[in-house]
Amino acid sequence: MNFVYHMVPKNMSGHYLIPLNRMKDIDENLYARYNSKYDDHPERAFLMEREVPLLDCLWNDVVHFSTLHPHHVYKELKKLDLNLKENMKFYKIPIERLEDNENVLYRYEKKYYNGPAEPIAPENLEYLNIEDYSELEELPSDTLKYFVDESEKDERVGIFHYVPHVLSKGKVRIDDVEIVNWSEDIEDTVEEETRHF
Repeated sequence: MNFVYHMVPKNMSGHYLIPLNRMKDIDENLYARYNSKYDDHPERAFLMEREVPLLDCLWNDVVHFSTLHPHHVYKELKKLDLNLKENMKFYKIPIERLEDNENVLYRYEKKYYNGPAEPIAPENLEYLNIEDYSELEELPSDTLKYFVDESEKDERVGIFHYVPHVLSKGKVRIDDVEIVNWSEDIEDTVEEETRHF
């Protein structure tokens, strides 16, 4: 089985992940809180108006999922001796949960990426075929280089920079999915699951 990953929100309620722009109609205070993450860098504000061409919608009209188990990220950042939160939790969602939505794979390749203020390059997007999807098994080399470069500059690191994402237009049910801690080794988690069957 293949999975996508999404950080567990601090103030999660309900049984579905929904796009940020849909949250505005449900809870304006919660929308404002999550929306504030775009205020921490001048260029990030442009993401609010960024279009996702193949889905004919805005960046915040979709739910964003990593295609890589977060432990791979944690392990590499730990090697750089960065001050990490040990207990970041992520939903581990079977890719089939997205089958009722419109989905694209955002390849997020460095050579086609010009920053958050620029439009998404067509070369970085493709429609997602759920049956053909395979989750990533290691960090892209550009992500590793980015981690090293940013840590040397003492900059805040974007933890999924240059990691391919699935952008899903619609809601995604998460009430019974597994939650993983990014600091726990993947093999330990698999062994624990095996012991329960």
